[in-house]
Amino acid sequence: MSSAPRFLAFSGSARRGSLNRKLLAVAVEAVRSAGGVVELLDMNDYAFPLYHGDLEAEQGLPQTVQKFLEYLRACDGLLIACPEYNSMPTPLLKNTIDWCTRADDDPLTGKVAGIVSASPGAFGGIRSQTHVRSLLTHLGCHVVPVQCILPHADKAFTPEGALSASRAHDSVRALATALVETTRRLRATP
Repeated sequence: MSSAPRFLAFSGSARRGSLNRKLLAVAVEAVRSAGGVVELLDMNDYAFPLYHGDLEAEQGLPQTVQKFLEYLRACDGLLIACPEYNSMPTPLLKNTIDWCTRADDDPLTGKVAGIVSASPGAFGGIRSQTHVRSLLTHLGCHVVPVQCILPHADKAFTPEGALSASRAHDSVRALATALVETTRRLRATP
């Protein structure tokens, strides 16, 4: 049997108390339970400057971007927590993706991606997630069709960080299974 699929996980929110970081932690464990290997990165450790073409032309890719790209190149897929600011993806998430596209080797093409979103509102981050799905697809990722959104996320976690509702946990498990199985099938395709 081939080695387990490898995933890079990160959140578009760096805030310590972020609901999306909490949901991502649950999703990481679900992917591991489904047979995947996950490298979870804290974007606080990867302070990318705001993308600027002149900065890139003068200095090249920043060291933090280069290190992030090493993790990206070593994985088969992505697990992304996609917060929503004003119905759109966060600047942190968009900036991270923008810097990744500046690499010469096009490291996003062919990656399998799963997206989770949490919001205290009723939509659970779906508006932002729709934009990120479109962007990742445009960049050559295979985004699994399973949607994992968590509305009213401010009330969805136990004090220990677990999801309190079984329906929410089922949604995370379904995404994790789809991510791992889709990655296995695509890796097996000649």
